Amino acid sequence: MDATLFGVIGFALVLGLMLIQVPVAVAMGVVGGLGFLWLQGWDGLAYVMGSSPFESVIPYSLSTVPLFVMMGVFATYAGLSRQLYDAAYAFLGHYRGGLALATIGACAAFGSICGSAIATAATMCRVALPEMRRRGYADSLATATVAAGGTLGILIPPSIILLIYALLTEQSLGKLYVAALLPGVLGTALYMLAITATTRLNPKSGPAGERMPWPQRRRTLKNVWPVFLLFVIVIGGMFIGVFSPNEAASVGAVGALIFALAGRTMTLGRFKDSLRETAATSAMIFLILIGAGLFNFFLEITNAPQFVVAQIQALQLSPALFLVLLTVFYVVLGALMDDLAMMLLTLPFVFPAVQALGIDPIWFGIYMVTIVEIGMIVPPVGMNLFVIQGVGQVKLQTVIRGILPFVLADLVRVGLLIGFPAIVLWLPSLMN
Repeated sequence: MDATLFGVIGFALVLGLMLIQVPVAVAMGVVGGLGFLWLQGWDGLAYVMGSSPFESVIPYSLSTVPLFVMMGVFATYAGLSRQLYDAAYAFLGHYRGGLALATIGACAAFGSICGSAIATAATMCRVALPEMRRRGYADSLATATVAAGGTLGILIPPSIILLIYALLTEQSLGKLYVAALLPGVLGTALYMLAITATTRLNPKSGPAGERMPWPQRRRTLKNVWPVFLLFVIVIGGMFIGVFSPNEAASVGAVGALIFALAGRTMTLGRFKDSLRETAATSAMIFLILIGAGLFNFFLEITNAPQFVVAQIQALQLSPALFLVLLTVFYVVLGALMDDLAMMLLTLPFVFPAVQALGIDPIWFGIYMVTIVEIGMIVPPVGMNLFVIQGVGQVKLQTVIRGILPFVLADLVRVGLLIGFPAIVLWLPSLMN
């Protein structure tokens, strides 16, 4: 059998295993290992098993992973989500759909210290959903708002998935984080426009609340200054070159712990739980990287990525048309598998094609995470839909019924990123 065809079959096998709920690390590792055994024999398999797992987790830059994870966990235990929501509601609650608008704003702010879409969605669901129900919001709008708002946690830095993209493609994490700022603001604004359009069409779905006086608004801001200070120190430090990503992650983790202790929300029991959660999440990420490393070793010897690049070049597609077709492919794929699996499975094929077409890898990283966001809220397996279903104790159909405006907002954002690359690339161009 031709080695290239064997590589394509291996890709299909991994995809099939993921679709039947085999963990992504296991699917990629098993197919990569067995494929290497078939092509290179036992000696080849012994070599790759002795080197690939070590090489996947040994880079010093990977120390950033547990530190940023720890920063998000400490921020969650510090109770900052409630304070962010209250502050956002103080300024937006008197508008039609104001509670939903406040939820989007709070998700964006919490995502800036959390880095995880699922954690952001689950945390904000516990805070925002009861309030929206109490004020008479339609369950479809309330649940879809939290599901969509949670996806901002994987784009607005410090994003865990952007960190993994930086490691796999050998790109500057600092530039990727800075590049994500304006697209994150754009995504927040478009989600708010989606809520405004929804409540304009159906005013009963999101009634306006009471207008708070300015003294009360200012008091809510006093409770959220730690979030903005932490964000400015971590991201601002990387932007001006004061911190490396590893140093910024360390400062962020310590800062989040200090704020949790100062707010008297971090007990000894919660501290132990935080460390366990950090270890479990970090171990999961490292295991996925090991599986992806084995699979990538297998793909390299089949030349399957080079074959895909050659076929794309033969079609003579323009970069814009390639990205449009890629968007359609990723939206469909995102409806079938989770965000990290989608990125790890396709990146070995897609990234060489991106480089061959001269597409900026920093821009493509932001584009890819934006597409991954859509996958998290597209039925039938959008992960955030299931998170809201479980935490909010609602029917999945209820969440799906309200999600369409947010998916359309995401597609508009993708179109703007393709049409105006400077939205992504302007800030990184200013870095030292």
